[in-house]
Amino acid sequence: MTYKYFGAPDRATAARVPTALGRDGLGLDAGELGTLGRLGELFGQDGREGSEETFSGGLSTKIKPETMSAMVLTGIQGIPLSAVPPLELIVLHPDYAVFQLPHTVVEPLRKADEAELGTAAFIWSTVPDRRGPRDAFVIYQMLHEWQDFANRLHDAGHQLYCLMWP
Repeated sequence: MTYKYFGAPDRATAARVPTALGRDGLGLDAGELGTLGRLGELFGQDGREGSEETFSGGLSTKIKPETMSAMVLTGIQGIPLSAVPPLELIVLHPDYAVFQLPHTVVEPLRKADEAELGTAAFIWSTVPDRRGPRDAFVIYQMLHEWQDFANRLHDAGHQLYCLMWP
């Protein structure tokens, strides 16, 4: 699966992003959503900054939104993994899906201090059976990038969404 995270002002706008990009726009090389800092580099992907009227910036990664949500809520909020709520499905299509990451995930990430990010990174680095970086410092840097992305979306009045496709 491939995941593109982006911001949109509302669910209806987020639901239109896949059709606005078109089938060819879903590929990583399309660059419509671009990448953010080291996050794309960490997973061997590159792109360029971009935006359209309906959504703000974006990043591509191989990190599942469920994993991101779980690690923020578990590592920063101390919520047991079994109590992490599911993501909100916006669009389910045979070729793609769009999910909204809830405020319960975005707000703790936005407001986390250095110690909380460090704790979350350490916890993430020790979770078995998951993809992604294992080094706690790399994860810590990545969480900083996610935090910056979440803050920029908040400043633009947008919520965080994830477009995924095989």
